[in-house]
Amino acid sequence: MQVFADILLATGAFGAGFYCFILSRRLKRFSDLEKGVGGAVAVLSAQVEDLTKTVDAARAAAGATGAKLQELTRKSESVAHRLELLIASFQDVAPAEDTPKPPHVPSPSPNGKQAPAPGLMFQRNAQGVDEAAQ
Repeated sequence: MQVFADILLATGAFGAGFYCFILSRRLKRFSDLEKGVGGAVAVLSAQVEDLTKTVDAARAAAGATGAKLQELTRKSESVAHRLELLIASFQDVAPAEDTPKPPHVPSPSPNGKQAPAPGLMFQRNAQGVDEAAQ
């Protein structure tokens, strides 16, 4: 019985040793820097670092752009206020009555028809046909 227990113990130790050998090989492949998870972790770490730099640069650019936009908004509000004041001041000014406009009096044409009003392109004659104004 003692020999049988020793054989079982040796077989179990040999099996555990073989299992540890297989696990060590898998662990080496797993942590390999070029092909395994170690390589993937290294690549991801480098990508995270690049992304952090890009985000910081974008944040700085957005802050500068925001400051410029605020300044332009202030300037546009100032100009809009000045324009409102100018429009209000023009509405207060009465038109000058020094130069009265003569009323438009149509002059008769030599053939007895009335001359077309300025700015009209067509005029109806007695028959209802449109003629080009001359």
